[in-house]
Amino acid sequence: MLKQNTKKIIISLLFLLLVITAMGGWLDNKGTEYTEATFKRALIAFGIAKGLNGVISVAQGTEVALQPAGIGVNFTPGQILDPVNDVIEQFSWIMLASTASIGVQKILLAISQWPLFSYSVIALLLLAIASYWYQPLSISSWRRLLIRGMLVMVFLRFSVPLIAISSEYTYKQFLSEQYTEATVELERMTEKVTEINQTDKPMVRQNTERSVVEKIKDMYGSAAAAIDIDARIERYKLAAAEATEHVINLIVVFVFQTILFPIGFLFVMYRLLKNLLELKWLGK
Repeated sequence: MLKQNTKKIIISLLFLLLVITAMGGWLDNKGTEYTEATFKRALIAFGIAKGLNGVISVAQGTEVALQPAGIGVNFTPGQILDPVNDVIEQFSWIMLASTASIGVQKILLAISQWPLFSYSVIALLLLAIASYWYQPLSISSWRRLLIRGMLVMVFLRFSVPLIAISSEYTYKQFLSEQYTEATVELERMTEKVTEINQTDKPMVRQNTERSVVEKIKDMYGSAAAAIDIDARIERYKLAAAEATEHVINLIVVFVFQTILFPIGFLFVMYRLLKNLLELKWLGK
């Protein structure tokens, strides 16, 4: 008898703790705060990536003209950044999926915080507590039905805030350094590509009748310009390699935090709910 009463007390205290949590709003406030923080980070990262995309587009559209040996040749060194542009385009689609996931979480948070929904969960929790102490409610079939419904409602009520809180904890512990480094470096890459774009371009001399000395000077200038283009291409290559690495790091951060982690967390919660619905530990 004592063991049975102890079990009732422990279960009742657990349910009462859930009632206090549902009424207090701490979990909801933290969930909303962390979801908003994730959304802002997504917007910042997306903005930085699109800024880099813009300066890359400028680089790709810029032609450099040379006139070696009197023959006009046009180069577009910025085309070497094309793979980065492709990665950024893919990143844009991933960020669309990530922000959509965050948007869905925000809607679910709003639904879970809806007063009528919260009051329904609280009412079911109080009835579940009463079913252990009030004889008319302690009928086995009635209690099982009541507790099953209560557990489902509790799952719907708290799963989304818990996802937001645990996701933010995971971000701070394992992903924040990678996110910060990637965004800072991409901003630096944007400035670097802009600086390369603003490098003086060699000009083609149009007049056809020139002295031998002038032609020699033109050939020398074209050779120097060609060296300058080689240097510019190397700088673009270096920027492309670094930018690609950091964009991929951002992809990893947001795919994990906003897509993989919520799905994995929901799966764990679902398995937990399924085990609880068997009611082995709650009694018959």
